[in-house]
This record gives sequence, C-alpha cells and structure tokens, in this order.
Amino acid sequence: MKILSIKSILFPTICFALVFTSCNSNTSSSDKSETKSDASYTATIDGKTVKLYTLTNKSGASVSITNYGGRVVSILVPDKDNRLVDVSLGYDSVKSYRKEGEPFFGALIGRYGNRIGKGKFTLEGKEYQLQLNNGPNTLHGGTDGFFSKVWDAKQDGQKLELSYNSRDGEAGYPGTLTVKVVYTLTDDNALQIEYTATTDKTTIVNLTNHTYFNLSGEGSATILDHELMITADAYTPVDSTLIPTGNLTPVKGTAFDFTVAKTIGKEIENVDEQLKFGKGYDHNWALIKNDGKTAVARVKSPVSGIIMEVYTTEPGLQFYCGNFMTGIDKDGKGGKSYPYRSAFCLETQHFPDAPNHANFASTVLKPGETYTTSTTYKFLK
Repeated sequence: MKILSIKSILFPTICFALVFTSCNSNTSSSDKSETKSDASYTATIDGKTVKLYTLTNKSGASVSITNYGGRVVSILVPDKDNRLVDVSLGYDSVKSYRKEGEPFFGALIGRYGNRIGKGKFTLEGKEYQLQLNNGPNTLHGGTDGFFSKVWDAKQDGQKLELSYNSRDGEAGYPGTLTVKVVYTLTDDNALQIEYTATTDKTTIVNLTNHTYFNLSGEGSATILDHELMITADAYTPVDSTLIPTGNLTPVKGTAFDFTVAKTIGKEIENVDEQLKFGKGYDHNWALIKNDGKTAVARVKSPVSGIIMEVYTTEPGLQFYCGNFMTGIDKDGKGGKSYPYRSAFCLETQHFPDAPNHANFASTVLKPGETYTTSTTYKFLK
C-alpha cells in the first residue's frame, strides 16, 4: 500500500455528550465548582448513541471527548500552583452543540479543514460543487461535515479511537472515505491526535481539530495577553472572503511575525488590509519545520502560567483569535458567556483552498494510498 506523506511547503528564500469539571486559575482541583453526570449528556442522534469518554493520566489531568463530532469538550491540566484548569471552551448540552451557527467548538473537522473558494474544485477533469456554508465558500467540510457526525468509539485506558465511514457524495465529496482518529492523553500532559484515512475513489482530504483554547481558563475574558510564538516565516494572504490568493508572504516586518514570542494583542489592531479582512488574525502560517518532533507553536498565559506547545506533521497552521465571538449568549460551560477574542485556535492543516492552487501541497488522496498525519498539544507549567 502506498503511503501518502505529509510534506512541507517550500517557498522562496526563506463544534452531544459531555461532562466536565469547571475550573479556572483560582479554582483548585479539590474545589470543583460544577460536575455533571455522564447521563446528562447521553443522547441518541441519527439512531446512534452519543456518549462521553474521559481520558485521565496518572497525575490527574484529563481530557473529555464526545463521539458527537469527535469533540474535545474539556481539557483539565495543572497551572503554576498545581490547580487543575479547564483550558478548552465548550457547551453543557448536546442541544447547544447542534444549534445553527455553533462555532465548531472542539470538533473533528473534515473532509476538508478550512475554506474552499466558492465550494468548487476539479479532480481528474471533473468539477465538484460542495455545500456553501461561509458566504460564497465552503468552510470545514460544509453543512454536513464531520463535526456533525456520530463516530464509532472504542476506549482503551488513556486512548480513544474514533472511526467513521463517509459515503461517496457526502457533502459533495467523491469517494467513500474511511477515517480513524485516535486521541491519546500521555502521562506528561500531552494530547496526541493521530489521523488516518483511505478512499475507494480519488478525493481530497484535510483533517484537523477545532478546539478553542484559553490557557487562563475557559470563560476568562481575553487571550490578547497570551504570549505566542509560531515557527513560520511566511503566511498565505487572503482576499476579502478569506480565501488564499495563492501567494506566500514573508512575515518579517509585519504584524504576522511571531517568530519571536509576543502577546497576541500587541499588533492585532495595526492598520493592515489582511487584519481588516480577518477582523484580526484568521490566517494560515507556512511552517518552517513539520517533523512532529519540533514545536511549531508555543503559547503561554500570564495568569495561570500554563504553556501549550504544538507539534505536527502538517505544513500549515491556522491561527484564529476569536474575532467572530460575541459573548451574547450565556450557554458556555456553567452558563458562561464567551466574549470577543476570549479564545484562540491553532489548527494544524494543509493550506486552505489547496485544491485550487497548484503551488500548495496537494490534498489529493487516491485508492491504495493512506492519509496519515498527527498533531500533539502538550501542556506545561
């Protein structure tokens, strides 16, 4: 069987079932403000059972995942004072995860993470039209994406295996795609995500995870004070609908330069057409090294002291800083509101709209090939 490798890009010179314990930077692990029973979040959707699966390591850190959309719904890790903090945003009910306009909290994204311009691409001479769910474009697979599917689940201690068969033509994509995603919580507080997929017909695939993070604790007011480093010296500029132009632009001398750590808010209000289009950062960075062993990003909260490092075999990283969050609804965990720029996403990926740009790494998967990729979010203090 041929292995489809995930390769780096070269460029010039250079969101049901859940249960969680709500904590923040001033809540200790012995002062759990809220606990819900698993039964409260068990449901039947499309004739399949939705359940909660909790992975817990030897130090007491834990990750809770539902097989509805493969969503990470809580990540409890120790802060600088060894108090457990939930650093991922989410909801308290299956109903909330299924509402229209829900922002993909914690979801597995497929078949194609990020955007495809006008929802169109051509493969082997045939044009395909996908579902449009983001203005004129397709976002995160369309309205019928993997985030809305009930996955088959099998837990083995600190590992959860999710599988799903996406039928030929689902959401407009060709081929029956057989997908497996394995979540593993290690004893050194790393959440590993391993993806594999095969197809019976030539198709495109670009899987990722859409967890929203606030390392000060979910429900905290801002992430603009977080320090961020991204090991990328170029990014892919976009048009006004957030579709890449096809260019690679050096970050040096721009607000997009995170090669040296700086606060997310430091230059976010700069006068820059790209920041205007994204209402802040909502762009793809072209990573310098994506061997899965070298950190491609590092984020730190000044409040909790929690540090998150990101490792991946993907060539790109989408940094989104919650520019479309409003805080109007108080349906977050424990009735919290999630206001403007109170969370960030670091989505490992192939580039947005890659099927329509020959200079971007290919996302084509053919019969006999196996799509493999991995990403790790590691938490330190």
